[in-house]
Amino acid sequence: MRDGQRNLLAKRLRRAMTPAEQALWRHLRARQRCNLKFRRQHPIGPFIVDFACLQPALVIEVDGGQHNGCQSDAGRDAYLRRCGFHVLRFWNDEVLSNADGVCRVVDAWIKARGVRMD
Repeated sequence: MRDGQRNLLAKRLRRAMTPAEQALWRHLRARQRCNLKFRRQHPIGPFIVDFACLQPALVIEVDGGQHNGCQSDAGRDAYLRRCGFHVLRFWNDEVLSNADGVCRVVDAWIKARGVRMD
C-alpha cells in the first residue's frame, strides 16, 4: 500500500473507531498523559497502529477477540520493536470496563522511561 493510500485508510479508521478505542482516546487526547502527544490510527511503516506516542516511542493497541492467538500480531510487534517502539496491548473489554487501570499501566510505563509526570 502506498503512503497516500495508507494515510487515507488511517483517516477513515479515525472516523470509525471502535467503542473501546473511543473510550481510551478520551484518556489519551489533549496531552492528558504526562503532557505527551498521542496520535490515533497512526501509520508506522506498513501498519496503522491504534495509538502512537512518538516520544517516548510507545504504541498502544486495543484488541478484540479476533486477535486472540493471532500470529500476525507477533510479526507486527516485532517490526514495531525493530523501529524502536514498545507495544502495549489491551483487550477491548479491559479498556471498556477499566479505562483508569489501563491508564495507570500506560502512566507506569511512561514513568519507568524517565518521562516527567506533569
